[in-house]
Formats: sequence, structure tokens, C-alpha cells
Amino acid sequence: MHEMSIAMSVIEAVVDKAREEGGGKITGIDLVVGRLAGVEVESLKFCFGAAARDTLAEGAELVIEEPEGRGRCEACGAEFPVTSFYAKCSSCGQFRVKIESGQELAVRSFTIE
Repeated sequence: MHEMSIAMSVIEAVVDKAREEGGGKITGIDLVVGRLAGVEVESLKFCFGAAARDTLAEGAELVIEEPEGRGRCEACGAEFPVTSFYAKCSSCGQFRVKIESGQELAVRSFTIE
């Protein structure tokens, strides 16, 4: 389950940054996890509590934004929502679609006391 390693990496990065800033307890973490990122959000939420145990982030509220996938057709330039990496243009029917968003996996912000 790679969601546990993701949760542990997020906790480590946020705790390290909080220590650098001289902060105390982390009370909230906001993540962006695109729908094409290959991450099971419910599993990540489940793993988060265990990963945060006995750290400055224990008990922190986890908020996850899940932006949809968006693609742009390289043939006609149309932009549209996509649900997979193999997408067909909704305007011209071509399969030359470049994924523009939805693969994000990032810490947007966190709150410390």
C-alpha cells in the first residue's frame, strides 16, 4: 500500500518544516491529490492517522482537495475533463490528448500553533 509511504512522507516534510519555522503542534494539513495521481484518497486518510502518531502532526485535521483530470487535444486544441490517461477528444475524436492536470500530489498548506 503506497498510501502509507505517501502519508509518512507528507508527515515528515511538514514536521521538518514546522521545526524549521520554530512552530509547535501541527493542527491542520491541506493536500492536493489529483484524481489521476494514482492515490486512493480513502486509504491515504486511513494511513494518515497512523503515520502522524507520536509526531507534531498527531491529531491534525487532514483536508484533501481532489481536482479532476483535464486534457487538451493536440489535434484541435479542445480542453475537457478526462478520467484516464487514455482519453478521446470530446470534440474531434482524436486520441492525441495531453493531460494538463489531475496528476497533482502536493502539500498545499499546513497550520501550526
